[in-house]
Amino acid sequence: MSGYAIISLGGKQYRVQEGERLLVDRLKVDEGKTLEPRVLLVGGNGSPDLAPSATVTARVVGHELGEKIRIGKYKRRTGYKKHGGHRSRLTRIEIESIGGGGAAKAAAKPKTEQAEPKTEAKAEPAETGIDTSAMTIAEITEAAGGWSKAEVEAALAAEQSGKARKGAIAALESALEEKS
Repeated sequence: MSGYAIISLGGKQYRVQEGERLLVDRLKVDEGKTLEPRVLLVGGNGSPDLAPSATVTARVVGHELGEKIRIGKYKRRTGYKKHGGHRSRLTRIEIESIGGGGAAKAAAKPKTEQAEPKTEAKAEPAETGIDTSAMTIAEITEAAGGWSKAEVEAALAAEQSGKARKGAIAALESALEEKS
């Protein structure tokens, strides 16, 4: 996936692209290791995705000290002068990839946990012709008004055996009550 992402690291947000290097506050990750920061937004391919399932993979290039900041205090006519300063501890990271990590995480799970719900969820839409797993909750709420009682019951059974999204189940149950 090309484009950009907005990530959160150390309480700060950064707009990043693949291959970009940036300095962030010191991270407790060894040099050469990879990390997956929290993704807030993915964009660049039309409309931005505010609830992304994509992951950003970053590699720690090295730990550095920032530029020295000098601080001087002075009070006139007293001879008071004080100088100090500090250098921020920083980590340089390189963004390796911005992509659909949701599929990679799903592949990492054991196959036995995934196989059963997916086969049940796919069996129901074949009978009714309705696939709620690909629909948002708002789309389910709108579409359920035009379905028959049997279709709503089948969609509810498929949702309960599949993803079991609370909002979708609630929408289907309210549509079922309206049909009764």
